[in-house]
Amino acid sequence: MSPFLGRGWQFPLQFDPRTRQVGMVAGVDDIEESLRILLRTHPGERVMQPTYGCAVRRAVFETLNESTLTELKEMIRKAILFFEPRILLDRIDTTLLTLEGRVDFRLHYIVRTTNTRHNLVYPLYLDQATSPVATY
Repeated sequence: MSPFLGRGWQFPLQFDPRTRQVGMVAGVDDIEESLRILLRTHPGERVMQPTYGCAVRRAVFETLNESTLTELKEMIRKAILFFEPRILLDRIDTTLLTLEGRVDFRLHYIVRTTNTRHNLVYPLYLDQATSPVATY
């Protein structure tokens, strides 16, 4: 494993009862954990890094249209550009799942040091679920 890819804590935090150590992830798994943390963190949540994060959660109550999706993809692109130097973002595809009240963002990226392609699906849950409710 390249030191550039890194090693970090596993989230959610887990401890190994045998070794009494925190669970760790390395390599591409660490990059995926880092991406999830970046996208879940709202700018301003980290006191020492107030610009860290991505404001996609503010769209939870927005009307979802092409303009909003484009804005969200741009937010994700900028957050990755500024805070995840280990990857090169190739593209972001979106899938709107109206019945589930969710938008899936599929991030296609290349790990810079190994030149390998990967993808990650990040779901954004919305307030607009229109799934039928069962009545009895």
